[in-house]
Amino acid sequence: MERIPFTRQGYEALKKELEFLKSVERPKNIMAIEEARAHGDLSENAEFDAAKERQAFIEGRVSELEYKLGNADIIDPEKISTDRAVFACRVVLENIDTGENVEYQLVGPEESNISEGRISVSSPLGKAIIGKHSGDEIVLQAPGGKRVYELVEILS
Repeated sequence: MERIPFTRQGYEALKKELEFLKSVERPKNIMAIEEARAHGDLSENAEFDAAKERQAFIEGRVSELEYKLGNADIIDPEKISTDRAVFACRVVLENIDTGENVEYQLVGPEESNISEGRISVSSPLGKAIIGKHSGDEIVLQAPGGKRVYELVEILS
């Protein structure tokens, strides 16, 4: 059985989405199907077809979320060592070319959101950071060319 790493925040967000789908979206869609059925001939009923497609999407997403939550391995950043970069830790990187500092948290693909400073451990930058120590140089081949960072600090 595959364990899927999550931060507590990411796990709670998925639980919230699952609850919303089950308690709001699913009943709302059932009502839409019933309403579309009431319009008569189902063979040419676009509303019915759309509602059935939405139902398939909702059920697929519910199954996906239940699988991920059932196999979740919650990693607490407070309980991890900060001697090297690992899942759930926060890192401060300095762009060697510009001198600009950025802070990221290393998370799973389901939780990543670059605008919130969370990058996936499976992204090219995430893979390059994992296992590094403070002071290490990180070289990343990006579409725009090579980028070089220094790992300034590892935070829990």
